Amino acid sequence: MGSGGRTGAGVNLPALRGHNAALVLDLLRTAGDGGISRLELAERTGLTPQAVSKITARLRTEGLAAEAGRRASTGGKPRTLLRLVPDAGHAIGLHLDRDELTAVLVDLTGHVVAERRAPLDFAAGAEAVVDAAVGVVRDLGAGEVPPAGGAGLLGVGVALPGPLDHSDGVLHRVTGFPAWDGFPLRDAFAGRLGLPVVVDKDTNAAALGLALGGVAESFAYLHLGTGLGAGLVLGGGLYRGARTGAGEFGHQVIQLDGPECECGDRGCIEALCLAAVARGDLDEAARVLGAGAGNLVSLLDIDLVLLGGRAVLADEECFVRGVGAVVTERARRGGGGTEVPVAVASGGERGVAEGAAQLLLAPLFGRADVAFPVGRG
Repeated sequence: MGSGGRTGAGVNLPALRGHNAALVLDLLRTAGDGGISRLELAERTGLTPQAVSKITARLRTEGLAAEAGRRASTGGKPRTLLRLVPDAGHAIGLHLDRDELTAVLVDLTGHVVAERRAPLDFAAGAEAVVDAAVGVVRDLGAGEVPPAGGAGLLGVGVALPGPLDHSDGVLHRVTGFPAWDGFPLRDAFAGRLGLPVVVDKDTNAAALGLALGGVAESFAYLHLGTGLGAGLVLGGGLYRGARTGAGEFGHQVIQLDGPECECGDRGCIEALCLAAVARGDLDEAARVLGAGAGNLVSLLDIDLVLLGGRAVLADEECFVRGVGAVVTERARRGGGGTEVPVAVASGGERGVAEGAAQLLLAPLFGRADVAFPVGRG
């Protein structure tokens, strides 16, 4: 699962192998408890009824699908409906922030079954952070996933501040923690857990979760917490860039010769925002964040700006108002007359962790076009 091209790798479910099975499984998931008939599955996938029957038979054998009743037919016998079995498999999403860990266990629909939080200290070093996180993952999985039946744990998605190489799961320099540079995070987790592991930036994970929810075709998710970053969804797919470095939003310089940033530059938007938050001037933090958001709107012509992170959640109205005012003015000056909405992202404090779990689930349901469309590194 480490590379965008390895859709579904490492999952020991024969019924999940293959693009056609993933399409059928996704339709079962979106149909909900009401279910969907084999005929409808054939019509919506373009597969033959015989192919659908074979796929659904395998899904039922693996415990992934079950009958959901019958529906009257316009002619002939009633149609049997099938549904996804949500607890046939689980994934863990892990958000490693600089000072806090959030872990969620989700079923195949993405519903959160259980959650854990624990303090974290990036200054203790990567190995110590991995050890602490592995303990939480083991506790969460052992305590909530049935030991028999289903697929148990499909794997772990890990999200944390970048920059990092998503393809190889290797960290680059986390701002303020140069000792993390080059640490093979994915392999460290996989070696300790014996499970498939995928690693991405916190902002990318959150943006993926939002994209799968269908919020917009093109949007930016801006996360202001212990740092500042962005997740970009362009044309319906998560954009990482050719070197998986897209979204390093916090280190755009907006004030030449401004205050020094921990990245080594001066006048970065992250340094300005965090300084304003630290002195309690949230209006100024929102204004600065709005300037950066306006740059993205002008450069990328996106449809929506979504805000998240603990600083934003502490005063949502202030940030929506402040960022929105700058973005609206920038859009007005740019012409076109179309407003670019600014809103707080859904998911709250666990939005990143939920998105991290989707790094594993999305490809299983044939949604690799959303999770890994471009910039595979």
